[in-house]
Amino acid sequence: MVTATRTTKSLSREKDLLREVERTRGGVSTSERVNALLKTALEIERRRGLATETEIFFGSAPDGERLFRAAIRSLARED
Repeated sequence: MVTATRTTKSLSREKDLLREVERTRGGVSTSERVNALLKTALEIERRRGLATETEIFFGSAPDGERLFRAAIRSLARED
């Protein structure tokens, strides 16, 4: 299990976002909710980057569309 540590950071937060975090946090603390949201956002960003890299790689190969679709099917099976 990952242990959370308190680190002093100065971050700008939009009031609307803070209200939404508070509204949707359920039974966890605001900090835990924000951490979960950040982890999810970072994972989405990572996957988008991988998809872009895959598209670039297979797009440059002969018959790239067929190879790209095969790779996507293979990656989907791994999830």
